[in-house]
Amino acid sequence: MSKTSTSLFPHPFSRAYWRTALAEFRNTRVLIFAALMIALRVIFKTVSIPIGMDLRINTAFLINAFGAMVFGPVVAIAAAAITDTLGCLLFPTGPYFFPFIFQEIAGSLIFALFLYRTNLTAKKVILSRFCINFLVNIVLATPIMMLYYQMVLGKYYAPFDLMRILKNLVLFPFESVVLILFLDLTVPRLKSLHFQVGSTEGLKLNRRLVPLLCVLTLSGALAVGGYCWYAYDHTSLSASYTADQRLEQNQAMQSQVLAQHPELDFPVTVIESAYPSLVKQTTTYTIAVYAADEETLRTRLTEENPEKTVTDADYEAALQALLRYSKSPAAKDTALKRLGTAILVLNGDGSLLSYEDDLKGPASP
Repeated sequence: MSKTSTSLFPHPFSRAYWRTALAEFRNTRVLIFAALMIALRVIFKTVSIPIGMDLRINTAFLINAFGAMVFGPVVAIAAAAITDTLGCLLFPTGPYFFPFIFQEIAGSLIFALFLYRTNLTAKKVILSRFCINFLVNIVLATPIMMLYYQMVLGKYYAPFDLMRILKNLVLFPFESVVLILFLDLTVPRLKSLHFQVGSTEGLKLNRRLVPLLCVLTLSGALAVGGYCWYAYDHTSLSASYTADQRLEQNQAMQSQVLAQHPELDFPVTVIESAYPSLVKQTTTYTIAVYAADEETLRTRLTEENPEKTVTDADYEAALQALLRYSKSPAAKDTALKRLGTAILVLNGDGSLLSYEDDLKGPASP
């Protein structure tokens, strides 16, 4: 067995740092300690500290930080992957979704980069917790949750889940203080086990930390608010639809229009924009409503395949294909005549909240 390194590093941006972190895989004591931390993290995922107003601090992050501080970023990545898998198997809270593992890994990695083989300070602890609450629990979690809702639950997930965002920003200062107190209490005992941990002289709470906590919390809130405002005004959900999603959404809009105008035969509905609400689980859709000209459409089908007689089934299939259109192709298609515009507001579960349109009624091009 190679001799255990006793080096401390001012930052993780050096080859020696990563060589030391990788060497932890050859240290039997570290691997046993990592196994213990994995078991404790899985158990502590079900334990939380209530702080009021339905806010609770999950205690598993204390074990996560404690372990990452000892065994470093390389072992932390493996430990996080094992923890996530075991947690899903032993304490499932829903269908297993693999991308959630990246959140677990990112959190462990950040703790290790800030706390492994360095002199511990309250500022480093606060910065590590802020990076996790903001970069992992808000920024990284958003696309993962959107994928989970879409692929597993078949539902829409708002990109800006204000309750989740506010929870992470509000809990950040409390979690930082709890983590500082926890490490200040436990690290001296850890040194008696001869694990290499830096000095804890800077691991004390004082009034000078209050401005840092306030600035980071405010910065996170401003960043989220600014991006939400920009995305709401400039980004339509329809811009990222796949072909299948566009067909599905246009068909759903067609059903809504037909419910209001049953006299229409087959309105071709095309989503022009879909903007989610900043504060509610709602989406506002602007829909272009067209009427298809049967003669033009049948002529097009004949020209595409002159040797085949166009049947009613072919025509129906061509009508359905028009529902795959996005805004620009629909506006350019000579087989379509625009009847008007409909504006719908749908709840997160797809239920209709409001409807208005300026349709002129059925017409032929």
